[in-house]
Amino acid sequence: MTIENIAPKKERKSRKNKAIVDENAPLLPKRGEEVGFDEFNGASFTGAVFNLSTTVVGAGIMALPATMKVLGLGLGITMIIFMAFLTEASIELILRFSRAAKSSSYGSLMGDAFGKYGKILLQVAVLVNNLGVLIVYMIIIGDVLSGTSSSEGHHAGVLEGWFGEHWWTGRGIVLLVTTLGIFAPLASFKRIDSLSFTSALSVALAVVFLVITVGITVIKLIDGSIGMPRLLPDVSDVSSFFKCFTVVPVLVTAYICHYNVHSIDNELEDSTQIRGVVQTSLALCSSVYIMTSLFGFLLFGDGTLDDVLANFDANLGIPYGSFLNDAVRVSYAAHLMLVFPVVFFPLRLNLDGLFFPSSRPLVLDNMRFALVTVGLIGVIFLGANFIPSIWDAFQFTGATAAVCIGFIFPAAITLKDRHNIATKKDKILSIVMIVLAVFSNVVAIYSDAYALFKNANTPSPRE
Repeated sequence: MTIENIAPKKERKSRKNKAIVDENAPLLPKRGEEVGFDEFNGASFTGAVFNLSTTVVGAGIMALPATMKVLGLGLGITMIIFMAFLTEASIELILRFSRAAKSSSYGSLMGDAFGKYGKILLQVAVLVNNLGVLIVYMIIIGDVLSGTSSSEGHHAGVLEGWFGEHWWTGRGIVLLVTTLGIFAPLASFKRIDSLSFTSALSVALAVVFLVITVGITVIKLIDGSIGMPRLLPDVSDVSSFFKCFTVVPVLVTAYICHYNVHSIDNELEDSTQIRGVVQTSLALCSSVYIMTSLFGFLLFGDGTLDDVLANFDANLGIPYGSFLNDAVRVSYAAHLMLVFPVVFFPLRLNLDGLFFPSSRPLVLDNMRFALVTVGLIGVIFLGANFIPSIWDAFQFTGATAAVCIGFIFPAAITLKDRHNIATKKDKILSIVMIVLAVFSNVVAIYSDAYALFKNANTPSPRE
């Protein structure tokens, strides 16, 4: 994942004369070297907002109502807002230090601060995070369309509900058709701005999901079937206190978009707009997150599942409930299909930068571009067919790679301060980010491990 040089502010109003730093193997070519590209004069502000918003709003939104069940509505919404401000601050640090270092990417910024191994560490973190996230996307799509079976029974997918059980409604076939018909074509674009239309559509589909959820909740509020939700966490012992920290990896994952900021900044017609793009995107996504968490938790209460989409498998107790269930699930599955290529874009660039650091830009080598794309999609497809749980994936990526990308790396770059531009406020903020990130995620991992160990040693009712 690389971008072009970030020149001093007065020289950054246009992309047309921008040069490339070949030393760090940039994967986007100079304007004059865009062989086979249509004439491209820069991405618009709106297109950049949609691309960044699509990066943010992925499958994590489905787990946010469950965080309200743990934290309560008041503290949960407060944490969503707090994480949005913390994310904006960390991205601002990345962009400011990138300008000072004239770095061409997040990876090269890490390389500037910590050398070759710093850059490799960032690339590995992005690989782990994005690969995990994309596998989760595909798992959810398979669950929605084909259904899923667990110890609690079989949950029919949309296709199975419409057409019955056939070989072509099976999980493997549905995911194969989706991969070949949707993921592969969309992953073939070489510029992220080419995905601005599908990004806008994906945001619209997320809004459709939200509108339907709000509508159902309002109907049930009117008929009095929804009670007063908890505003604060239910803390009765030490175990329940530590459980509150298990939501932190989910909240961190929900806002991770740092790996795409440079790519979007690189393609902006006016790169001075990037901070406005980030702030607008985070404001939009935070609004969607708050509304989804609020109405999702109001609707299902303490019965909210880890993946709230699974709650829409039951009878809602309202007219046209079955139709609305299908509309919610299909709209969000379609949303994830369109988010997939935006998250895939930096995954491919980082993998290429990690294994082929001295090669020419990826977009100029069609054979390497095709091989990397096909190989990654194949790994994701296999992972989605053999990894059953999305919650475990979120906990792992959120507590490891995501927290490093979003907070620990930006804070470490600021504290290193190779170009002597960090203020006292920046350094205090960086220390706070590292302490919060490390403490909360260590506690979250411990709490999850303790819960797994406890469950493993608890006899089942059948024994």
